[in-house]
Amino acid sequence: MKTVFTFIFFFIIGATAMAQSPSKEVKVETLTYEIVIDIKIEKATAVKTNTVARVYKFKNTRVKKELTFTTKRNKAKIA
Repeated sequence: MKTVFTFIFFFIIGATAMAQSPSKEVKVETLTYEIVIDIKIEKATAVKTNTVARVYKFKNTRVKKELTFTTKRNKAKIA
């Protein structure tokens, strides 16, 4: 019975608090921008670069290596 009265009490307090503060409508100014389409296509010259690619034997090895890091606090303490 006490819980029912407590629930009703908080419900009434909440309803009166909501009734005290009326919500105001806020009007927003709209901004308009013009779209300018100016496309220039330049012919790209072929640049030959020497790059090194890493080949891994297993998939996602670099990710797995980064996820298996250990810290000093991971070590077990000997009593």
